[in-house]
Amino acid sequence: MRLPVRQRCHAALTGVVALATAVVLSAAPPASAADTWTEVGSDRADPLTESQGLTSVEVPANSPNRYTGIGTIPVDLSSRGWNHVGDPDASYNGYYIEPYQADSGGAKMFRVQKPDGSWAEYVHNLSSGEALNNSWVAISPDGQWMLAGEYGTMSRLLVFPTPGVNSSTSPSASLPQASTVNLDHAVRDVQGCDFSGPTTLLCSSDDPAGTLFGITKPLLQIDLSAVPSGSGDVSGHVTALRQLPLRSSCSGTFEAEGIDYDRRTGTLRVIVVSPGFCVLTDSKTYRFTRS
Repeated sequence: MRLPVRQRCHAALTGVVALATAVVLSAAPPASAADTWTEVGSDRADPLTESQGLTSVEVPANSPNRYTGIGTIPVDLSSRGWNHVGDPDASYNGYYIEPYQADSGGAKMFRVQKPDGSWAEYVHNLSSGEALNNSWVAISPDGQWMLAGEYGTMSRLLVFPTPGVNSSTSPSASLPQASTVNLDHAVRDVQGCDFSGPTTLLCSSDDPAGTLFGITKPLLQIDLSAVPSGSGDVSGHVTALRQLPLRSSCSGTFEAEGIDYDRRTGTLRVIVVSPGFCVLTDSKTYRFTRS
């Protein structure tokens, strides 16, 4: 669901960056047959509680999927300025992480629920040139590293030690950026990413222009040159796989939101919020399988 202030605060700057990267960077090659994702179904996405992100949870066993939306933000957090929640993720050993941002300031926050049910907050003070936006998190399969992304037109992803899991992290200290994923093709308005393998990310892009890949609202695949860590930057090869479904009883602008890959079933899920009044009636979480 669109919020009035959030990620578009750098629109003028990112427009200039988009123009520059379109000239400098070549288009990504077409996806291979192995990377074809076929729509197999959908479920209604509640606009208040299921409109920002989602993740499957493996620990404890038989846990339901978890979602985020403006209606899931605790009052205590919103009263302290953390009024936007992005696409969450859960580690394979039961740590659940939500990314938060405020309308202004010099920090972003990651809210962590441990397997015992307790919560902790990890604040990251922005590095020089880092955007305030905190749209999503993706925990590496080994659990030790967490990727996050900035909104707008970007050629990088940020890598952090996973708060609460990596022993180097503490709620009492600023969460440091550990390294960077340098992309070979610019991406725009990424709303969520999830690991589908040790070095493969699937991402949902809310790109409204379609100038980077020839389609709007693309599903992206990013293949990393190595497992992310704190020992050095890695590169990422970006491929546009397909356009996300844009179907509604209303016409207007759709918004691609969070993404989740469930390794247990091989199911990919992506939230797409409908335009206008139909945000209330036919926003969907679409399901895909690899064919």
